[in-house]
Amino acid sequence: MQKAKKFDIEDSNIALLGSSLDKDARKAAAAKEPAWNNAGKKAGVQVWRIEKFQVKEWPANQHGQFYSGDSYIVLKTYVKDPANNPDKLSWNIHFWIGEESSQDEYGTAAYKTVELDDHLGGEPVQFREVQGFESPDFLQIFPKIELLKGGVDSGFRKVKPEEYKPRLLHIKGKKSVVVREVDLARGSLNSGDAFILDNGLTLYQFHGAKAGILEKQKAAQLAREIDADRSGKPVVHVVEESDPSDSKAKEFWGLLGGVGPIKTAEEGGSDDAPKGEKKLFRLSDATGKLTFTEVKPVARKSLDTSDVFILDAINAIYVWVGKKTTDNERANGMKFAAQYLIDFNRPKALPICRILEGGETQTFEGSF
Repeated sequence: MQKAKKFDIEDSNIALLGSSLDKDARKAAAAKEPAWNNAGKKAGVQVWRIEKFQVKEWPANQHGQFYSGDSYIVLKTYVKDPANNPDKLSWNIHFWIGEESSQDEYGTAAYKTVELDDHLGGEPVQFREVQGFESPDFLQIFPKIELLKGGVDSGFRKVKPEEYKPRLLHIKGKKSVVVREVDLARGSLNSGDAFILDNGLTLYQFHGAKAGILEKQKAAQLAREIDADRSGKPVVHVVEESDPSDSKAKEFWGLLGGVGPIKTAEEGGSDDAPKGEKKLFRLSDATGKLTFTEVKPVARKSLDTSDVFILDAINAIYVWVGKKTTDNERANGMKFAAQYLIDFNRPKALPICRILEGGETQTFEGSF
């Protein structure tokens, strides 16, 4: 059977997150979804993968692992104010779209996100996450994030280490380190990061000449985890860019086609947060029709409970919904946020987060 249409960011169904779909009908549908039976009842993290239109629980020992061919829903349940309200739970819902995910998968993830939101009383903060553009809130959920190739349609399954297909893992970041599977080629390497060449029973931990200490530590941790997962059978070798003549380094380079030049640390990309000018916009129908206007200053005090505001925080887009907004304003917040990315030539895969007044996250508050 041919796989459905691949992911297209302009067709990611995020309008569902703020639409005027009938609440009662959606809540009834959510009550019938068995996956939500124990969702959000206690503090912690729950993850589900979309498999052929179905919501399937993702094993706890694989939390933080995401396959590029799939879409997932991640629910973080926490106590926002433990000192004054220790029994009050809050929720963040993230739906994550792999770059090779099909339209059926990410469409189902978007709709099921709305359904889970209804199940939890419409209070959660909602995030759309696209592979490679994850929000700071998402990156902070897991101690380590692995973005791997394949997925449910590829028939992914656990294999024995001696049967394992070689792969190259790229470890990058300062505050939040992300592991991405990249092409098994010398061209994937750079001097600024750490890598693991996983050859089944042999693991090569490669340090670029300018790799950060945290990247090296995470690479070592990942190597230990892979080793433990295979009952301690693999042997781990550390390879330094500065010493390609070492015998184990020769084996490493040989698997990548031989010793040769690699990208500089600068060509490998910055580990720092993107920089730019933050912008704030008001979405209001006070005049009888929807208007979208820029607001200055970009400050917390500029928010008004009567309207919807869209904050471009450079690394994420926030849709803040005031308590006294109209149905029309609430229904169009996410749509205008998506259109903003196009009209203002912003990366279309930037995270988009919808926040209800009173449910603000620390990262949102820290954006001002």
